[in-house]
Amino acid sequence: MPVVAVAARQGSIGVYVDGLGAVTPLATVTVTSRVDGELLAVHFKEGELVRKGDLLAEIDPRPYQVQLTQAEGQLARDQALLDNARVDLVRYQDLVKQNAAPEQQLVTQKALVAQYEGAVKTDEGAIASAKLSLTYSRITAPLTGRIGLRLVDPGNIVSAGGSGGLLVITQVQPMSVIFSIAEDHLAPVVQKVQSGASLTVDAYDRGGKTKLASGKLATIDNQIDPATGTLKLRAVFDNAKNELFPNQFVNARLLVEEKQGVTLIPTAAVERNGQATYVWLVKPDSTVTVRPISIGVSEGTDTEVTSGLAPGAVIVMTGIDKLQERVKVHVQMDGASSKPPQAK
Repeated sequence: MPVVAVAARQGSIGVYVDGLGAVTPLATVTVTSRVDGELLAVHFKEGELVRKGDLLAEIDPRPYQVQLTQAEGQLARDQALLDNARVDLVRYQDLVKQNAAPEQQLVTQKALVAQYEGAVKTDEGAIASAKLSLTYSRITAPLTGRIGLRLVDPGNIVSAGGSGGLLVITQVQPMSVIFSIAEDHLAPVVQKVQSGASLTVDAYDRGGKTKLASGKLATIDNQIDPATGTLKLRAVFDNAKNELFPNQFVNARLLVEEKQGVTLIPTAAVERNGQATYVWLVKPDSTVTVRPISIGVSEGTDTEVTSGLAPGAVIVMTGIDKLQERVKVHVQMDGASSKPPQAK
């Protein structure tokens, strides 16, 4: 009877924990104006990538330039009054020493100097405020990210702290994925994290077939959701090629452990009945027999055999449906006729 067989091999296999998640930016900022005025110009294009500090928009600065000029003029006036009051204070101090002026006049002059000093400080604050408003009239990017759709057009009057904002910037590099795992898988994950291990997380598309990106586990939430019995985790990805898009649904696979030097066989060769898990083993005389096995982790097309089979043993992968105990078979391995190795 012709069958296709494969030899059990020694190799490594990953232990994964799967979870459902969504791509979540590390930072999203709604850019608003910090001063009132007319929006004169925008210096960005929708959807483009901007760097922190790039000029995004300009508010009409002329009202704040006028305020600055007025504040500077008031400062010059009060500074002149202060200088004159200080000169008079020195003169009154000399006159009091000579008993040529009353003590009360000296006290009054000291109070006048202090009054003008306060006025000068107030003027300096007004100048700083006007300069700050001029700075705020030039709106710059608070972080590096991608700009969304423009929310306000030039020519509109904008107000400080407007709820709608001018635009939204979303950080896309790096990008994070928040996903949930069952609380039953929490213990080995926490153990690895506490030991300082860096755990790899792979993000797959909605269908779970296409790998989008590979990143690292960043943090674990501080509580389990009692309604679902799941815990949230955050993984961070470089996203250098913009594979991940904000709010995108993904399947996350967390690699908890990499088992080395284990016996691996194709998952398609594993058979089950109500009593046991087994494979059809090809013996040296080209007959087959049922070999009960114990299996461990399955990943992709491979399954780990924990007992019952050793590397090098030949097992039937296709043509199993017609096999019976001690039936002689003609083995086809890897597309070529081959004498089977020693059964183990």
